[in-house]
Amino acid sequence: MPVTEERPGAAAEPQEQAPRRGLLARVLAKVRAGLPRTGLAAVAGLLLALAFPPYDLWPLSLLGVAALSLLTRGRTVRQGAWTGFAFGLPFFLMLLSWLRVVGWDATIGLSVVEALFLAALGGALAGTSRLPGWPAWAACLWVTQEWARDRLPLGGFPWGRLAFANTATPYTPLAALGGAPLVTFAVALSGTLLAWAALRLRGPGRAPRAAALAALGAVAAMVAGYAVPVPTNANDTVKVAIVQGNVPNPGMDFLGRPMMVLNNHAAATERLAQDIRDGAATRPDIVIWPENSSDLDPFSDPLARQRIDEAVKAIGVPTLVGTLVDGPDAQHVQNEGIVWDPVTGPGASYTKQHPVPFGEYVPFRAQLMKVVTRLQRVARDFYPGDHNGVMQLGPARIGDVICFEVAYDEIVRDTVDDGARILVVQTNNATYAKTGQPEQQLAMSRLRAVEHGRSVLIAATSGISAVIAPDGTVQQRTRELTAAELSATVPLRDGTTVADRVGALPEWTLALGGLLACAAAVALGRRRRPEDGTPAEPESLDQVVP
Repeated sequence: MPVTEERPGAAAEPQEQAPRRGLLARVLAKVRAGLPRTGLAAVAGLLLALAFPPYDLWPLSLLGVAALSLLTRGRTVRQGAWTGFAFGLPFFLMLLSWLRVVGWDATIGLSVVEALFLAALGGALAGTSRLPGWPAWAACLWVTQEWARDRLPLGGFPWGRLAFANTATPYTPLAALGGAPLVTFAVALSGTLLAWAALRLRGPGRAPRAAALAALGAVAAMVAGYAVPVPTNANDTVKVAIVQGNVPNPGMDFLGRPMMVLNNHAAATERLAQDIRDGAATRPDIVIWPENSSDLDPFSDPLARQRIDEAVKAIGVPTLVGTLVDGPDAQHVQNEGIVWDPVTGPGASYTKQHPVPFGEYVPFRAQLMKVVTRLQRVARDFYPGDHNGVMQLGPARIGDVICFEVAYDEIVRDTVDDGARILVVQTNNATYAKTGQPEQQLAMSRLRAVEHGRSVLIAATSGISAVIAPDGTVQQRTRELTAAELSATVPLRDGTTVADRVGALPEWTLALGGLLACAAAVALGRRRRPEDGTPAEPESLDQVVP
């Protein structure tokens, strides 16, 4: 009878593989168990995106906040972070879909970076969900998340703040008390109170009366804005004309041939001047041209300077001209708004303080250029300005901000603090025409009007240009991709709002409240940890009773 020799280790091999297969099975089981929650988080993120322009379904901002609160309630910090990321990624992919003009890789890359902040929010919501009064701490955490995202990385990117989905809602007047952060807090508080009410209506600890009180609290946070006065009266007014000259080719190559965009704006201004001479229009006190309305530097290009001078002399009033100007060296250019007088020519100017990373300058240029060749389109980096945009334009002391700067609280606030009586937003959205981005920027400008009690004039190359009253009402607006001119008489206001006087204090206070809540949750968790050192099992959503 043949004898078979046993191979060393043959019997042990199945014993070693069995634990591995068991571990893999447990991991897959956890993934499958978490899929419904992940899917619900993604749907909630998409609902939140629909609250923003161009959809403007603002009540969905409350539902989005409530859903994230419920989905992270009673989870571990790690589980909450994943839920926050699953919520944030589809939200930003939809909100920032206008970046597809640059490339879907840019859309996805920026969305992932921004979603990481919502992952941190999700983890913090989970960690603080056992604290007494957690709806208030959760609302503070939304402000904390926006505070961080507005500043990091590379100067931050404030798109997607809850306040920017509520610029024409009952919450909007709260901006006059505490700016965008207070609006975000009120919206988040309503959402978290609705989540608390929903939890009180389920499970063995049902408390319908407490749920009703929570719902009333959510409504109270919403209607509180009606008690905030939004002053609009002024002793002085100014007649203004906004020129939207349009561009030859929307998209990445909107400039067309040299001088085309400049000629469009100069010709539109000259047509307005002819209408005034014919008695068909009233002469304005000032004229506003948009960002990049001159595609050539008038200080180094004689033809560009002559063309601007001809148009401004024809209209006969001070004109704010947007142009690119050579920087302090050959590697830089400056994005400027220049006061152009019909008699004396160019005068005071404002240089954009916050250039857009990868759009107007390339961080780590030497390294990234080797990997992402598309960045070569940014031939020269924009050089940032060192002062605010307060300038005297004819009879009006204006506060100029350029394009994306309207999203940053401190840039706009600085102009009002320095005496601006009217706000001007020079912008060039031609790259993102018909993508929803111009509507999102218009919404931000509406909030700034209420926040500072100032009229806001938006001048865009291809739209949307608009005249916004101090109460946030859009009095006039243009269509996109059309040549147009807006004429209006707007108030020049000197009074300041409470938001102007308290500055960034509400934001820092609320953001700090969120951080303190996290610290309290950590301390409480250590006290509740079992003596053997193993972490306590998290409560499931079905078991949670506030």
